[in-house]
Amino acid sequence: MGEKASLVKDEATEMKVEFDFGSAEEKREKIQQACRDGDLNMIASLALSTDGLLADDIRQEVWPLFLGYADFTHDGIKPANRPREDWEKLPPHKDEDQVRLDVDRSFVYYPKNMSPRETADRKKELSRLIIEVLRRHPMLCYFQGFHDICQVFLLVLGVEAAVLATEHIALLRIRDFMLPSLAPALDHLHLLNPLLLSADKGLCEHLSRTKPFFALAATLTLYAHDIQEYSNIARLFDVFLATDPVFPLYLFAQVVLQRRDELFDIPDDEPEMLHSVLSKLPKPLDLEGLISKALLLLEKYPPEKLSTWVQISNKSVLKTSRRAGPFRSKDRPARPDLRWAEQLLVKQAAEVERKRKLKEIRDQVIKYKPQALKIGVTVVVGVSAVAIGAYLRKGGVTLGWAELGKPLGFVKSVLNYFYRP
Repeated sequence: MGEKASLVKDEATEMKVEFDFGSAEEKREKIQQACRDGDLNMIASLALSTDGLLADDIRQEVWPLFLGYADFTHDGIKPANRPREDWEKLPPHKDEDQVRLDVDRSFVYYPKNMSPRETADRKKELSRLIIEVLRRHPMLCYFQGFHDICQVFLLVLGVEAAVLATEHIALLRIRDFMLPSLAPALDHLHLLNPLLLSADKGLCEHLSRTKPFFALAATLTLYAHDIQEYSNIARLFDVFLATDPVFPLYLFAQVVLQRRDELFDIPDDEPEMLHSVLSKLPKPLDLEGLISKALLLLEKYPPEKLSTWVQISNKSVLKTSRRAGPFRSKDRPARPDLRWAEQLLVKQAAEVERKRKLKEIRDQVIKYKPQALKIGVTVVVGVSAVAIGAYLRKGGVTLGWAELGKPLGFVKSVLNYFYRP
């Protein structure tokens, strides 16, 4: 069967991406040929097509390319290899206790049929992986669910190779989630409403009373907390690494769009019920259908056209890692700089803190506005009275009690107006 990529109408008359790269064996050969040719764009197309990169041995070569720390060489794909300090000698990270608590709850769904001893060993590997990354980049703030993402890299890439992958995804793809505040992550969610409005105005209006926080758990963990089948989450990571950091949000938007009928069965004045339904992924999950339609959604309504895109910080990973064109080519390598990403994280954290303080001041002003206004008027009136008296005395004018009573009566009436109950 020949190679083709086309748009077709599905049963619901919606447009759907259909990639046909032949059988699994033919597709594997095309991936290997694209690797030999150094054609990262073709590899990305293959990763987005049905069944993705097929198997972990291919992912072990391709994921480092997508993340930007491996290069095409005459001897094949080679990840960056430089001497590094022993991480165990680095200072402990402040979040290590929380890491251990979360790791104790890992490996629930996959791999299957592990013995208690094997599970314990895997948990030790996962804990060491996360702690190494945090110690090497102490400005990163651990969040609950990061261990789910790391678990996928550990299982696909192995213990040693997972470290570089985790560092790169933490700093270059989910950096906004690893700040001291969740505010930037919540900013991502505010892209959801204008996206739904563009795609389905009626559905968006139906959900208008429901805050978009129902998408937080899935997007924060790149769905690794919700997807229970190893093959499905590995396939989903093929897509996430081959596309922009904003794509997980578009995938969730497509999930919402496909639940239209179910959501309209729930009254729009029951936002708690709608939130409860939307916060859980439907089962079974048509993963391939969702991916293909979400890719079209991204193409049709890019984030730059969404009204809330301007509210996203210029330091956000959604903008700094947004690709304006195809992947880098063999002749135009562009390895991302983790130090640059660290600097962006520090600057964005400072920006978030400034916004928090300004909001705190604004809230205090609003809360105490009446009292502040009264105090301000009192000071202004008092100072004015003193100034007028000084001016009149300087001009040789002396006011008797009768004359003085008129301006004092005015002052009294002004104060009574602002201090009335």
